[in-house]
Amino acid sequence: MRLIGRSGSRGAKRPYSMSLREIEVLQWVAHGKSAREIAVILNITKRTIDAHVLSAVQKMGAVNRTNAVAIAIRDRIIKV
Repeated sequence: MRLIGRSGSRGAKRPYSMSLREIEVLQWVAHGKSAREIAVILNITKRTIDAHVLSAVQKMGAVNRTNAVAIAIRDRIIKV
């Protein structure tokens, strides 16, 4: 898995003001993982995954998680 434009600087500007975790979760969604599977991978709750996805969807102006992934790929936020 590779995040595009991820810099070591904590103050680096990210597209749509998304957190690194939101970007990471979208990357896993792009790879076809369910919220439950992502939760296991990241060792956090499914509810937290759902919150990260919802936040990313809202920040990107997407209509759902699939649309958010498409926008993220288009805008080179993630790479599959």
